[in-house]
Amino acid sequence: MKGVVFTEFLELIENKFGYDMVDIVIESAKLPHNGIYTSGGTYPHAEMISLVMALSQEAQVAVPDLLVMYGEHLFARLIGMYPHLADGCNDPLDFMARVDNYIHVEVRKLYPDAELPKFMTVEKRPDLLVLDYVSSRGMQDLGLGLMKGCANFFKMPLNIYYQPMQDKGIEKFRFFISPALEEN
Repeated sequence: MKGVVFTEFLELIENKFGYDMVDIVIESAKLPHNGIYTSGGTYPHAEMISLVMALSQEAQVAVPDLLVMYGEHLFARLIGMYPHLADGCNDPLDFMARVDNYIHVEVRKLYPDAELPKFMTVEKRPDLLVLDYVSSRGMQDLGLGLMKGCANFFKMPLNIYYQPMQDKGIEKFRFFISPALEEN
């Protein structure tokens, strides 16, 4: 995984749980890199899992909830660093439909060795976007958080849920994303 994923996770811990928690989590996770990451570096996925598990235990927050929280944080930080990724998008559905064919292409320019998940558009209508998430890492809740962060960026509430699927032995998750209906 790219170092920016690690550095931003440590920033989230500091912002949400305090600087002391960063030290506690790093110590508890027993990391080969001792919690020292550079944004452009590449590190084993297992280290991120160790960090998430350690934070979950120390903060008493469920792993899926932490990953969603982190995804929202990460989206805000990445779009702040690379605002041009949203150029030409009118809403979060437009943005999300472009992830694999445009955004991930741009990410690869910045980080050529990045191992990115696949977000394949299954269906796109004004009132619904269906995406298949395929990754060997099983970080669908991080994907959910990124989508929620996208909705926050565009200031458009969304209903988002996913369901696990199997396709020729490959585990994937199908996301259903639609604008939230306003209450009267």
